Amino acid sequence: MSSVPTIPASAPFTTDQRAWINGYLAGLFSGRDVPMPTAAADPTCGPLLFLWGSQTGGAESLAKKFTRDAVARGFQSKAASLGDFSPADLPGAKRACIITSTYGDGEMPDNAQAFWETICNGSAPRLDGLEFSVLALGDRNYVQFCEAGALFDRRLEELGARRIHPRRDCDVDYEVSASEWISGVFQAIAPEGAGPFWDVPGKPPAGGYGKTHPFPAVLKTNRILSGPGSAKETRHFEIVLEGSGLAYEAGDALGVQPQNCPDFVGEILAAAKCSGEEPVEIVPGKETGLRPALLSHFDLAPFLTLLPSGRLSPGDLVKPLRRLQPRLYSISSSPKAHPGEVHLTVGIVRYELEGRLRKGACSTFLAERSGGTVPVFIHHSPSFRLPRDPATPVIMVGPGTGIAPFRAFLEERRAIGAAGPNWLFFGDQRASSDFLYREELEAMRSDGFLNRLDTAFSRDQAEKIYVQHRMLEHAVELWRWLEEGACLYVCGDAKRMAKDVDATLHEIARQEGSHTEDSARECVARLKKEKRYLRDVY
Repeated sequence: MSSVPTIPASAPFTTDQRAWINGYLAGLFSGRDVPMPTAAADPTCGPLLFLWGSQTGGAESLAKKFTRDAVARGFQSKAASLGDFSPADLPGAKRACIITSTYGDGEMPDNAQAFWETICNGSAPRLDGLEFSVLALGDRNYVQFCEAGALFDRRLEELGARRIHPRRDCDVDYEVSASEWISGVFQAIAPEGAGPFWDVPGKPPAGGYGKTHPFPAVLKTNRILSGPGSAKETRHFEIVLEGSGLAYEAGDALGVQPQNCPDFVGEILAAAKCSGEEPVEIVPGKETGLRPALLSHFDLAPFLTLLPSGRLSPGDLVKPLRRLQPRLYSISSSPKAHPGEVHLTVGIVRYELEGRLRKGACSTFLAERSGGTVPVFIHHSPSFRLPRDPATPVIMVGPGTGIAPFRAFLEERRAIGAAGPNWLFFGDQRASSDFLYREELEAMRSDGFLNRLDTAFSRDQAEKIYVQHRMLEHAVELWRWLEEGACLYVCGDAKRMAKDVDATLHEIARQEGSHTEDSARECVARLKKEKRYLRDVY
């Protein structure tokens, strides 16, 4: 096993410079199965382990950033996925910070589920010698906000671990809260070395474009994918990245910073009897007019059901509002097939609420209000990647706009000449109007590159048929592919589709693999641990 490189003591660097560089190298290599460097660590700071539970990569990114910072401060620190770390090793960790997101209806991320089940059963080790803290990521729009983090926080305490810093629950705009949390952890452990981890949002990163300083990209293509008679409006967007320095891989997501609908902002201003010119503070020490603040800086969700009923001060109007957050969309292109471009497949949200037409902030911004320029950044998803061996068979389940990353996967596999077979399950309402990318997929099927294409159009017959039904119909073949080493990918709705597909996978394991209910659960957990069952769900 190779070791993480460190700067030798003889190199012409100061102690601080050497610690910073070694910290950078430690973070760079923290995603690999190699030991973290200890040469630069100050033994007075001691160990500090960061464990992440991540569905889309946000918690993983934070864990690795905090690891770099911890090593630079003198800690013996490493980062690891909860899916790759054994609970039996927790007592020896001494100090551990768990950073986890919550998805769906208060569920654990896929890579955290097995770890969670282990520490909840009777074989869980006592943790009386462990010090810990938890950073929970979530979204306040969901009832079970940050539930995964809360469960870990409570269970570790039940097992005897001592909390060194209170749990912090973060909303989608987590940067400042996460910075305050990690500073608090460092303060509790090593007061002399504590300090803010990063600057507050708003300052562009020295390294270029990113979430707090998105790239103003050109939107070159905006076309409807869904056909006449569809109950949905699905569009294909092509965005130019040239000159941005941004790079992505198949499986990544694109962050889009939207603006709210001007008509809706006008409704709010009229109901509140405000002109829109009144100054309001958007971040501490920075003001702008009320109208541009509502257009570009605040999430207007609270006003969807209840508009102001009388004159309000501008400050009272914006006080309950969260910052307008970017939306993440699975990228539907391969950079090898479309150099300098990124493609999106987006369902446009329009609906009626209490007699008023409402619009999804970001989807309709892309569809009708961007003016040809879209602020974007890349959100890397290292846990949703094609297999390293191009000969590995790939099974993809992506109904509706869940097709997006699999279009990217297919383009990528074709571009690199991957020899492994490809199988796609796609579904939607009607074949005549909702078969997204039909010509592309059928061409791939005809020339043999897409070995299998199984579709499920729920409204084309009296009985509704979904992708999980097609999986069961082809259970024998699907199980054979898995037995031969195939990777299974799922993308789409977490609440229903992904749960149904997961239940079907367990049923296939019982039916074709002769598993009991318990051994089927272990089989699926093993597929996840081996990174052969990966999900991009939302």
